[in-house]
Amino acid sequence: MGNPQAIRADLQYEQHVNPQWVRLLNLLEMNSRYIRCEGERLTTESGRTILDFLSGYCVYNIGHNHPTVVAALHQELDRSGPSMLQSHIAESAGVLAERLCQLAGGRLNKVYFSTSGSEGVETAIKFTRARTGRKGLLAARNAFHGLTCGAIALMDHGFWSDGFGPMIPGADFVDFGNLEQLEKALATRKYAALILEPLQGEGGIVVPPENYLEQAQALCRKFGTLFVLDEVQTGLGRTGKFLAAHHYDLDPDMVILAKALSGGLIPVGAVLMTDEIYESVYDSLRRAIVHTSTYSECGLGMTAGLATLDVLEAEELGPRALVLGEEFRKQLTAALAPYDMVQEVRGLGFFNGIVFGPPKSLALRLSWEAFQRIHPAMFGQMLVMRLYRDHGILTQICGNNFHVLKAAPPLNASEASLKCFVQAITEVVGVIQSSTRFWTDALALAGRAVKI
Repeated sequence: MGNPQAIRADLQYEQHVNPQWVRLLNLLEMNSRYIRCEGERLTTESGRTILDFLSGYCVYNIGHNHPTVVAALHQELDRSGPSMLQSHIAESAGVLAERLCQLAGGRLNKVYFSTSGSEGVETAIKFTRARTGRKGLLAARNAFHGLTCGAIALMDHGFWSDGFGPMIPGADFVDFGNLEQLEKALATRKYAALILEPLQGEGGIVVPPENYLEQAQALCRKFGTLFVLDEVQTGLGRTGKFLAAHHYDLDPDMVILAKALSGGLIPVGAVLMTDEIYESVYDSLRRAIVHTSTYSECGLGMTAGLATLDVLEAEELGPRALVLGEEFRKQLTAALAPYDMVQEVRGLGFFNGIVFGPPKSLALRLSWEAFQRIHPAMFGQMLVMRLYRDHGILTQICGNNFHVLKAAPPLNASEASLKCFVQAITEVVGVIQSSTRFWTDALALAGRAVKI
């Protein structure tokens, strides 16, 4: 029968929040009720254990409900201290800002706190325009920066903007990794900022070509454009170092952080920047609050951020992810080598993608092409469904590249869980290339979806 109260709550969500989301989860057989989440292990009401290899899109770098962060939040609540007075100096914000700047290094010396990556991107747009006096914005194709109007304007994939009318003007695009295009665009000297993900996440876990980011930074310096890195997914140890920028010895003008900063428990984001950029906005007493947000510097958020940094440092999760991530990719590459549909395993640290392509077999290729005609994401979602249903693995495909499957567990995921993932994806791909069952199941799934 199930829990009547929980069933009612599900119906309330379906009726009043997002019925299409409920429909999609039901279609993919992934609509589970979770009762406990710890580390990378999610326990369902039925007693099943699911291994999380999505990490809430890189929110849970320190795992679900880390006891250090939970304890810090309890302590902060118990002391009944100031949280959102809006008329005091938030001391914990100063402490967190200093630690973030020290860990980031370079010229980054000021921090604006937000509640999301999208809000951080909006901040970068405003501040870089204020600093340079320019209106233009330059971004990479296939990027993902968030879903507010400014962030969507920096994304060339029409799916995210369709139906919402015009976004903010002034944004142009270049191919990620193409220095010739970049130099030509920057030479116009009309761009306030070049905003890049160091590794493209939703674009397919795309690692930059050698020297690309270093040369991009140099070109920005040459033409007076501010160099902004969106590290919402790649920061806080995800790629094996505190910032992905540290792999490339970069010195950006701004860095955007969010997602993992609070351990997944309180919405917290941070935009790190140089003194010069900060002072171009807050340049007088009159403008002391010209850019702010209600929950910026929230006491609970700052507490969660400090505790999260404590965990990352004490457990050395970045270095751990760097070493284990390399071994993880090697194991995946070796296990999937016999299957021609797997084109590449790529990534850095625990930020990884498995790239799929059309099979060589004529029969399977026809099925692949049929899937593409139904919906480009059909193949990837069947992979996701099979991993979840048959092997207890939670992950997803990339939002702008449906042929790349993510493998991004918490940074403290056990080696046993990594081995489980390798075995699970190998078995699923083996079924795909040796049996027609996967393809017929998918066509049946499409038949059940009246509107995809």
